[in-house]
Formats: sequence, C-alpha cells, structure tokens
Amino acid sequence: MFFADGLNCSNFDRAVFQELVDGGLGCVTVCLGFWEDAVASMDALGRFRDLVRANKDLVAIARTGAEIEAIAGSGRCALVIGYQNTAVLNGNIRFPELFADMGLRVLQLTYNNQNEFGGSCYEPQDSGISRFGREMIPELNRCGILIDLSHVGERTSLDVVELSEHPVAITHANPATLVPHLRNKSDTLIRALAARRGVIGLATYANICGEYGASPSKWADMVAWTVDLAGIGHVAIGTDHGRNVGMPDLTWMRQGNWSRIINYGAGNAARPGKVAEPGWIDTMKSFGAIATALAARGFSQDETALLMGGNWLRLYTEVFGETDAQKQLAA
Repeated sequence: MFFADGLNCSNFDRAVFQELVDGGLGCVTVCLGFWEDAVASMDALGRFRDLVRANKDLVAIARTGAEIEAIAGSGRCALVIGYQNTAVLNGNIRFPELFADMGLRVLQLTYNNQNEFGGSCYEPQDSGISRFGREMIPELNRCGILIDLSHVGERTSLDVVELSEHPVAITHANPATLVPHLRNKSDTLIRALAARRGVIGLATYANICGEYGASPSKWADMVAWTVDLAGIGHVAIGTDHGRNVGMPDLTWMRQGNWSRIINYGAGNAARPGKVAEPGWIDTMKSFGAIATALAARGFSQDETALLMGGNWLRLYTEVFGETDAQKQLAA
C-alpha cells in the first residue's frame, strides 16, 4: 500500500529520512519556509538539495506523479517541495514559473498573516482574494503548483476553490465542527473543496486535534466523520509532524520578523512550546498504525489505500502534470 504525508515540517537529517523509509512512506511533502523571501528560499532549497544528494539511497525529490511512483517503487521516499507562504515569490508574477523549474510543487497562498493575495485564518477580518491573487491563481495552475489553504482564511479559501482551474488542497488541518480552532476548517469549505476534486489532509498535530489525537482509533473516528462529509476520494493525511523542531523554530514560524509581541500560533499561553507528538505516532516509523486503525474502523482495503496515500497521488498527478523536459520529449 502506498503511504503519503501531505505536510511534514521536520528539520530533516539522515535519521529523519530513515524514519520515513522505515515507516513505509512513499511520499512526503516538505516545508522549506514560512516568511523567507526569494533569495532566502532559494538558499533553503539549495541546502535541502545538498542534503537529499547526501542521502540519495533513502530519498529523492519528485516533480511529477510518475516520479513519485518511480521513487517509491525503488524503496525510497519521494520528497515534494513546498513552502507555507507566498513570501517566496517576492510579489512577482513571474517567480512561480522560476520556482517551479527549481522543483516547487506545493505553495500555501497565505500563512498566519494577511498578505497581498488574501486573508489568513488568524486575521479578525478576511478580505477575500485580492486583485493580485486573482492573477496569481491561474499562474500557479499553469506552472503545476498545488495551492494549499491550510492557514488561509475562510472567505479567501472559498474564493480560491471557485477560481482555481485545478483542484486545491488543505494539506494539514481538521474539521472545525469536531475541533473548534481558528486553524481548522468549516464544513462549508471542506464540501466546496471536495466538489472541485480537492483533498484535505487531516493532521495529527496535538494543538488542532483535541480528543481525536488521543489514540489511533479516536483519530480514525475523525477520518470517518470527514469521509462522510467530503467523500472517500477527498480525505488524506497531512500530519504536520515536526522532528528536530525547537522553540527558536516555533518562534520564527509564529512571529518571523514582523512582530515584537509573543505569538502562540496554534498553541496558547498555557502551552506555548512544542507540544509532543501523539504517543502512537511520535515518529513517522509509526505511520502504518493509521492504516491498522482505519481497517479496524471498518474501511475496506481499497478505501484505506486511498486515505493512506492514493488520494494524494491522484491529486499530485493531476496538478503537477509533466515537467518541461518531458513535454519537450513528447513534442
């Protein structure tokens, strides 16, 4: 069975790559940045490429669905490059094409603040999609970059779902009906996403799981509820797992250079630091426990295969398309 994680925010090293392989992961979307501009984001990508080359026996970067399947078929984990903010684009409509050429395949439209494209889930007022956003969406579609709505505001997200020619994703969030939190998503948005062939990746991140993070069986209950809402073809896993992440990393994620005031992100004053991963998935070696819990919950083998990775592979294949080199060979 093909396993995929729609978002993993670890600080990767060989040990973490080995955990991915040991957990049977065929594909993981990685986060290489939050607030960094184009140059800093290119530097992060360059350093990550160095790391991947040094561990090519375990991992490789994938740009297409076919490449994901080939890498996973070799017994390694395919890595899909993503950033959690459009700061990487420096406000330039031409930069998505350049970053796509460098391997970028998943991009979140806004992070924790409103930006030039639209509103964030943490803003008290969600402006909806901006004029620039209306131009950026078709550009991201053209370049084969999957649009992520995980931290995007409700109104802006609904605008994106409607305007995007390609299906979009919520790579790491949970239903707000089950776990009320600004980071989680309404039934209306989840239904709209599914109606346009999109996928929501349910997270194991404790701050947005509530009681559903207590055990694999409870988490499977949340999966079943979401499948009833969205359909079996539109639910997957986006753990938001974070290995080797400490307080300096969290402070950068939550505040960047824009604030002098303490921000807690999805946490709060009572839990300001890094929350422990659930004991049943404290490393990605335990990823298969989800499949076991889904089967125990009553999902068939085919349904479990979709939830564990098949739905991500379908979406990635549809959105990423072929690389320019493949198009030239076919011409």
